[in-house]
Amino acid sequence: MNRPCIIVPVYNHPHSLDVLVEGLEPFDVPTLMINDGSDELCTRCLRQIDRANEWITLIERPCNGGKGAAVKTGLRAAALLGFTHALQVDADGQHDLDDLPRLLQLSQSNPEAVICGYPTFENIPSVRLYGRYLTHVWVWINTLSLDIRDSMCGFRVYPLSHTLAEIDQSKTGDRMEFDPEILVRLHWRGLRVIEIPTRVSYPQDGISHFQSFRDNLLISWAHTRLFFGMLRRLPELLRRRRYPLAREY
Repeated sequence: MNRPCIIVPVYNHPHSLDVLVEGLEPFDVPTLMINDGSDELCTRCLRQIDRANEWITLIERPCNGGKGAAVKTGLRAAALLGFTHALQVDADGQHDLDDLPRLLQLSQSNPEAVICGYPTFENIPSVRLYGRYLTHVWVWINTLSLDIRDSMCGFRVYPLSHTLAEIDQSKTGDRMEFDPEILVRLHWRGLRVIEIPTRVSYPQDGISHFQSFRDNLLISWAHTRLFFGMLRRLPELLRRRRYPLAREY
């Protein structure tokens, strides 16, 4: 049985939350909002949203741990609540929610796969674009494949049993490096990655918590760890090259 939910990691995005909730409500999917140690204003907004919407469950972390830590908190909470799959949506308004049903439908028909958005950008800061391409190259090296075209889009559906098993087994990062790292590790576990094109925009008045020096350093360290993990798995990865795991819809 496929029982999905939505998880939204939130850290100091009070001004985008009402629009996000309005966009999610028509889909009638239970939603977990993870307050990752936000300030008083954002916390107050989240608690008001929680009280006003029965389909939303607020989970509060005592302090900020990073996007990856918040997502992992949400994934664990989702499993405890009996959900089988979790669709991650960022809180900053980047994702095109019109594609949400398609992601969930693909997950329904491919329950063992990770369903990922492949972004088509309306606008993106140049430094972020160049950084993404560097990460893409490392992901291709660390999977010895082109199965994952984009590993940084946070609009994706995780099969919870496989994802939590990997998180429990591996020391995954807690900040921006989590998104590409967990996708590589799930690919190593043999999960298929299905990507669909989706529009991604960077709102002009949006709030980004990406810190270039810190987060690029953490992402680089994650790629280094993954590289040595790839070397240990080299025979298996070479064998798999004959049987690609990815598919685009």
